[in-house]
Amino acid sequence: MEELKYVGKSVIKEDSYDKATGKMKFICDMKRYDMLYAKLVLSDKPHAEIEIDKTEALKVEGIEAIYTYDDIPHVLYNSHEWFAGANQYKDEYLLFNRARFVGDRIALVVGKSKRIVEEAISKLSIGYKELESVVGIKQAKESKTIIKNNSNLAFSKSINCGNYEEEFKNADYIIKDSGKTQKIHHSAIEPHICLSEIDEQGSLVVWSPCQTAFQVQYHTASVLNIPFNKVRVIKAAMGGSFGGKGQTVLEPICAFAAYTLNRPVMLYMDRKDAILGTRSRNSTEISVETAISKEGKILARKIITDVDGGAYYTNASAVAMAIGKKLFRMYDIQNQYFQGNTYYTNTIPGGACRGYGSPQAHAITEINIDNAAKKIGMDPCEFRLKNLVKEGAKDPAGGTDIGNTKIRQCVINGMKAFDWANKRQNIKTNDTERYAYGVGMACATHGNGYMGAYPDFSNVDMSMFADGSVLVKIGIHDQGCGTVTTMQQIASESLDISMDKVRVLETDTLASPYDSAGTQASRVTFVCGGAVKSAGEKLKKMVVSSFCKLKDCSEDDVIAANGFVYKKDSAEKYSYGDVAVELETKYSQSLSVFERYESPANPVTHSAAFAEVRVDKYTGYVEVIDLLAVHDIGRSINPQFVEGQVQGGAHMSLGMALLEEIDVDKNGYVKSTNFSKYHLLNAPQMPEVRVMTIEENEPFGPYGAKSVGELAAVAPAPAVINAINFALDTNITTYPATPEVIMKNINSKHKLS
Repeated sequence: MEELKYVGKSVIKEDSYDKATGKMKFICDMKRYDMLYAKLVLSDKPHAEIEIDKTEALKVEGIEAIYTYDDIPHVLYNSHEWFAGANQYKDEYLLFNRARFVGDRIALVVGKSKRIVEEAISKLSIGYKELESVVGIKQAKESKTIIKNNSNLAFSKSINCGNYEEEFKNADYIIKDSGKTQKIHHSAIEPHICLSEIDEQGSLVVWSPCQTAFQVQYHTASVLNIPFNKVRVIKAAMGGSFGGKGQTVLEPICAFAAYTLNRPVMLYMDRKDAILGTRSRNSTEISVETAISKEGKILARKIITDVDGGAYYTNASAVAMAIGKKLFRMYDIQNQYFQGNTYYTNTIPGGACRGYGSPQAHAITEINIDNAAKKIGMDPCEFRLKNLVKEGAKDPAGGTDIGNTKIRQCVINGMKAFDWANKRQNIKTNDTERYAYGVGMACATHGNGYMGAYPDFSNVDMSMFADGSVLVKIGIHDQGCGTVTTMQQIASESLDISMDKVRVLETDTLASPYDSAGTQASRVTFVCGGAVKSAGEKLKKMVVSSFCKLKDCSEDDVIAANGFVYKKDSAEKYSYGDVAVELETKYSQSLSVFERYESPANPVTHSAAFAEVRVDKYTGYVEVIDLLAVHDIGRSINPQFVEGQVQGGAHMSLGMALLEEIDVDKNGYVKSTNFSKYHLLNAPQMPEVRVMTIEENEPFGPYGAKSVGELAAVAPAPAVINAINFALDTNITTYPATPEVIMKNINSKHKLS
């Protein structure tokens, strides 16, 4: 690929210094005159009818209001819906008089300080009439207790291609596995928070560290019955999300309080509230049957996935289908059946979490792939290479084209860099009485937006000023990963001007042009970046055509580069700003473009992860010694950002494999309510994550780029589980593989022997 000036360079984010020195202002640092503080009261019971006596709490000096179900507008909504036409099942209110999980919203207390609010909460008299709880998919299926409507089954749908039943009859072997994945907390360093106020023009303003400002506007306006154009949502600095701030959990109720009281209100959460009262990654139970020939060709596959949707519908259909659709886009399996079922339970509702369906989709299936290879004595990498999709493949289930995938190259290059063949053959020579060593690998897939499923377009307003500087208005949300800088690089490249002349704004629904989906579905670089590139090219073309109009020359005789435009036969150069000034002076025109950009494709991104582990057979503790992550990303816009995304994603994925879990007991009570009980991998436990990228251009991506941020959090988990199983000769299919799980499998193996 050609060498570019700005794209492909490791540019440091503008806000890095401010974040490192504590100068960055987050919502918790914001102050408003006469501002009030608010906190949600969350249910202590998993399933109960609620009665609340406010009498004593209202006596606390400085309390302005206490809201319960009786005080709110009874307008149902679905916090997962990100646009008005999504038409998802609506079953949420701002507050509830019947709690359906520990953490459900039952009251909002508003006062002049956090201390006052906390004191009032302690004086609320809450009466619970407890009801039978449904915890886990097994109980949900039994339907002895119905959480809502007529069934605990919230959603069910199948996807299929070919005739898997016929191929199963012809198979030499059928390999069956079943396993579970867990509920996971996003663990962003910044707990959920928002601020709402009425501005001088009478608009209801919501400041939120969200991923989808137009979604917040939609829900707030709809629930409060306010015109959309009177609701202004401003994306604030964000201290991490990973999908956790992708649904409107706090914003509508915060806006309701500010609107009702006509005063600024800051609604805050602590860590316990953020774990209990927001969203989690959906847990799943998955069974896989894979039919293969003795030569190692996958003939057919059947996958049944049961999803724990939690207490409300939220993403019941979306996550089940996200899991299913990805399973048709990595291996060349022409006969496949997927059934996805989502159930209501009295637990934390499901929501977006980095990878959105991909971590669950590959968690068990990639173990099953290893077991298929083991059945016929084939190396698991060679087995995958025999079955992986190739460039330009069609999705057999009817999805968008696979695109210019390089998954086979990921595996081949990864094998070489990891020294796979040698390690796989010889690593067990390191075994001792106490320690077992193993290597494993896994592949993964993700997408590049919503094209083919939902509206996927972005609007850009790009203007050139008299000094040659450029303002880019677009509906993006930087989550801390460098989105703004990435857009600057793309804009600078398309305009051929230095980055210090480009300013990119994050979403403000009053000023930003509409974006169909916000920051989700790994669409930002691919779709929003494509929009910026297209707008920049149009603006540069306008500069050239305006210069020709002013100087009476042909575009063929003009060069535009480095922020200047000039005739080929002249030494006199005009800055882009000079053209803007002269165009306005002479023709009363400005240099600006409005671009509506619709995603042209939704190709696959693929990755392969290679892991080396050491397992302590006395304690069950697993140490990841080495991890290599290979990603097919088309092209790096900013290599430093890519490396950071892959390393951060690996941390989340290893946490899924080994430690992280929202621990809900059999009665529906959450035991892991803080970071002393919800375990994360600490820095000393993290291996060095080696990053390798395959950059061979995605034709539909801006400058050849594809997504990486969500994909990075997928393959390391099953790679580590496969390495553990290789080390111990076990078949662990339960996430996380905690020391207790490891020891249970070791002891079970000893009993059998």
